[in-house]
Amino acid sequence: MSDLKAAFEQAQADVKTLTERPSNEDLLHLYAHYKQAAEGDVSGKRPGMMDLKGRAKYDAWAGIKGMSADDAMQAYIDKVNALLGR
Repeated sequence: MSDLKAAFEQAQADVKTLTERPSNEDLLHLYAHYKQAAEGDVSGKRPGMMDLKGRAKYDAWAGIKGMSADDAMQAYIDKVNALLGR
């Protein structure tokens, strides 16, 4: 396993130890970069107008379309470290 993948998995565990809930902006950043790293570019239809949460998540993920999995993993790790104050 690569060092980056190991660090990504550690960041996924570390994010669960946060004592305060991250802002919605930070949560969307984490979601989008996790999905980009795990699944690649966004797929499927954009959620409808009534699904505000689903739409925000979709838009955040679509906003980083084309980013490599490695770059997405690193951005996720960096955000978790920032939230943990590292």
